Order: sequence, then structure tokens, then C-alpha cells
Amino acid sequence: MEWTADVDAGDWIATGLDRPWRNTVHDVIPRGLPAYARVLHPVTRERPVDREWPADGDRAAWEALLSEAFEVDVEQVTWDQVAAAFGTVMHPLAQWTRLVRADPRESRFGQPRDVEGWRYDSPREGQLDAASWSLLARVLADHTASPHDGGVAVWEGWGGLVGAMGYGGSRLFVEKDADPLHAAFLAHAARDKFNDAFRQPTWQPGILSDTISRGPRLELPGRSFVLFRGGIAELTDPDWPTRMPWRDPARAASGSDAESECPAIVWPTDRAWIVVSEIDFDSTLVAGSAELVTALIRTPGLDVVRLPADADLTMDGDEVNRPLR
Repeated sequence: MEWTADVDAGDWIATGLDRPWRNTVHDVIPRGLPAYARVLHPVTRERPVDREWPADGDRAAWEALLSEAFEVDVEQVTWDQVAAAFGTVMHPLAQWTRLVRADPRESRFGQPRDVEGWRYDSPREGQLDAASWSLLARVLADHTASPHDGGVAVWEGWGGLVGAMGYGGSRLFVEKDADPLHAAFLAHAARDKFNDAFRQPTWQPGILSDTISRGPRLELPGRSFVLFRGGIAELTDPDWPTRMPWRDPARAASGSDAESECPAIVWPTDRAWIVVSEIDFDSTLVAGSAELVTALIRTPGLDVVRLPADADLTMDGDEVNRPLR
């Protein structure tokens, strides 16, 4: 996979998007393809063995629990299972907050819990995990005549990805065993706006080279992307993050490559389909043939629903699961 300055290769995407935005999937994925699907980002839940989680606000109880050695059951569940646990309805436009009956008026931190004591982690926004991406990629590769060539776009806004003019300190690394007070001082110093006012900005390098950082972007409504030339076949192996040009050396050194940013947009040269992981969505969108969507729905390990035309994936789009009053 190689960086390309030929961002005009993605112009066809913009021509199919709604301008202005209309709060439908076509704000981010083009119109004109036969079928659409939503790949729901994975959800995990956990609960301690032979005990219950303390109340979220009970600090003393949490400190007591965490001071002990205890086992925790962790499992991945589908959105259907989540809906069943909370007595809500899973449907193509379901929104996570409504699915778990979260109260939008409640501002304190906490994870939703069901009646059996499971606590649920929210699905990640803007990121489909590497293992799910590899499953998705294998199906996509079977539904294009050009699995080895196409466009792979990465959102430029991920921290430290591209270089920019600034004052330094944009990527702060603190040793694991560093003194907490010293670490706090470094964090403050890196964001000292008062002193920054008297300094001249300088070029701060990013993960990608200066040439790429200063290069053209694929510009879509509200988003800018660094474009690479590559094929979906390069993402079929679960270890694909270790070979991506936007791989963070610091993250690689810590052994956490599996958490590398996923592509935001991928399409093959024949434009048989397109995949979009919008940074504010908790699901990845796919547009292509009806056969492709059916194959994705039938793929073990993926949680996929077929989307209707003009699907509204905002909170108000979930008219089945009404919010708490």
C-alpha cells in the first residue's frame, strides 16, 4: 500500500453524497449503489464471578473490590443480545443509547447494566476492530474484480498522524513508572497556551512523512483524508495493522498494533462497493450489490443488518426504542 497524491480518484464519492447533509447515511456514503448494510461494531460485557458490581458512584465499594483478587467473566455479544437483555428492540436504525435504555439526562460516568448484572462497554465510534475488518475484507474481496487495487483513505484527524505547524508537545509520551506529579507537570507544560502566545510555531512531524503531511487531501463534506493506493486483499489478514503505512512506531513498540486506526473509506478500482467508517458512527457502512450485503449478513463473526434507503442513523432515527422521559 502506497500513498498517492492523486486524490481526484475519490471525486466520484463526493458526487454521490448529500449536500447539505440530510441526516441520512448518504451524508457519508454515496447514493446510487444497489444495496446498503450496517456492520455493527462489536460490544463486550463483563461481570464479576459470584458477586455484583458496586454502584457506579460508590467509591469506597469500588476501592474495596479492586483491592481484592476476583474473577471477571467477559464475553462479546451481538446487538440482538443487548436488546434482549434490556427489553428493547433491535432493528436496522437502532441507536446504542436507546438500545440500553440510557437516560440522556444522566451525566455521571457509568456503564449500562442489565438485570443479570452484566456491564456493557459501548461500541467504538469510528473504528472497526482489526479482526472484524479482516472478516469484512474477505467477503469484499470476493465481490470485486479488482481486489488488489483501489483507494484506502484514512481520516487526517487522528492524533499525531500528520505533521502540522504548532508549538510541540502534540504527542506526549510519559514513562509507565513516571512520578505522577512530574507527569502532570509535563502534561501542563505541553499545553501552556500563555507561553505559546510568545513563541513562533514550528513544523511538528507526524507519523506520516512530511511529504505526505504537506500533500493533497481527499476532501469530502466535513472531512479530510489521506489517500493511499491499495487493495482490499491487503486487509484480509487479521495482522493487517502491522503493515499499514500509517502505523504508529510508538504504538508498535508497545505491542498494541491491533489497536491501530482503521481505514475510513475503502473502495476497489471497479467501484463494485464502498466501505465507510465515519468517525462519529458506532457502525461501519457498506454499499454494493444485494449479493454482497446478503453474504455479509451470513458471515460468522460479523454483526450486520441491511439498511433501507435514506436510513437515518441519528438518535432520532430510532423511533422504535423511545427515550426515557
